[in-house]
Amino acid sequence: MDRGQSSPEPSAPVAPSPSVIAPVRAVVRLRHQVHLLRKRRPPSPAVAPDPGAAALRVSREQPQFFTFDGPAERASRSARKRRRRSRLVLYPETSRKFGPRAERQSRAQRCLLLLVAIVGFQVLNAIENLDDNALRYDLDGLEKTLQRAVFGQPAAVGRLVALLRDYLATHVHSRPLLLALHGPSGVGKSHVGRLLARHFRAVLEDGTLVLQYHTRHHCPAPRAAAGCREELARRVADVLARAEAEEKTPLLVLDDAELLPPALLDELHGLLQPQRPPRFHNAVYVLLSGAGGAEVTRFVLQNASRAGRADGAEELRAAEEELRASLHTLLVRQHPLWEAAAIVPFLLLDKRDVVNCFRDEMAGEGFFPEQARAELLAAQLSYYRVAGREFAVNGCKQVVAAVNLL
Repeated sequence: MDRGQSSPEPSAPVAPSPSVIAPVRAVVRLRHQVHLLRKRRPPSPAVAPDPGAAALRVSREQPQFFTFDGPAERASRSARKRRRRSRLVLYPETSRKFGPRAERQSRAQRCLLLLVAIVGFQVLNAIENLDDNALRYDLDGLEKTLQRAVFGQPAAVGRLVALLRDYLATHVHSRPLLLALHGPSGVGKSHVGRLLARHFRAVLEDGTLVLQYHTRHHCPAPRAAAGCREELARRVADVLARAEAEEKTPLLVLDDAELLPPALLDELHGLLQPQRPPRFHNAVYVLLSGAGGAEVTRFVLQNASRAGRADGAEELRAAEEELRASLHTLLVRQHPLWEAAAIVPFLLLDKRDVVNCFRDEMAGEGFFPEQARAELLAAQLSYYRVAGREFAVNGCKQVVAAVNLL
């Protein structure tokens, strides 16, 4: 080169590419972090196995889930689970066998016992309500009144009160009660009807809930049967509506039922049907009828000798059942109304019962009830004389007229 020519300046060093520096720095940083982690980890003894490595191997073999339980708790739980898996125990034939311990009582059994207790309490409460409903009508007092005032009909009074007691034990019914009192004239049917009406007026504290219908008075022969039917339906509907509002059981007494026209019998039969509204189901109908009086008279005369024998009571009760069945069959032939009726036959009155009728009537009219005078008046009546007994032909029908002549 020429001296006059300047020499070229030394060129600057070429910088490495950024694409090469970044990976190198990352590798250096990782090695530095690994070196720090190795310094911080305490050295493990050479004899004991490394639990971390074992846990790491377990974690690699099966997935782990995060819980708050420590290793000791997990170990005890797994041991407890393994203990529950018991093998089948085989007992020798000669050894004594014991059954397993009773299992713990589940909550379902407790709920079942609670349910049984609630149902039992409801049943007892319902029984108490039944007693309260029957006490409202004072049937014990009614029975005492009938036994004291009605002579010669202990069986009829007992059956009548029993039917009323069974029906009035509840207030809700599926159909009304129809009582049919049958027997010859003068045996006390109309007297019982008056006593029933008087008693129910007193216990119900409302005279409008008791209806007394006399066929001879309310529906005489010249009057049209259609008008009687409409009037009877209207009066019965009014009584039942008022009784439903007061939640009471009304009483409807129909005297001389054997004289009712067929139209009125059809109306009564319709009132007893279950298709009627619920207010028609809660009522007591008492029909006083002389139909079947000949059958009752024949029954009393044929069984007069059984009452005096010691073993004749059972036979007499069986004969009374046959009498009710025969009366029911006879009445059903006349009209289907009697199909649902509970028959209560009234038997003939003995002579001593007629004497008691005279004494009671004499006391009611202000006369002294002298026994000799009552027997003298009773001897003037007509009687059936069978097996040494005397039964009045007309019962106590003529007692009032005879006492009025005194």
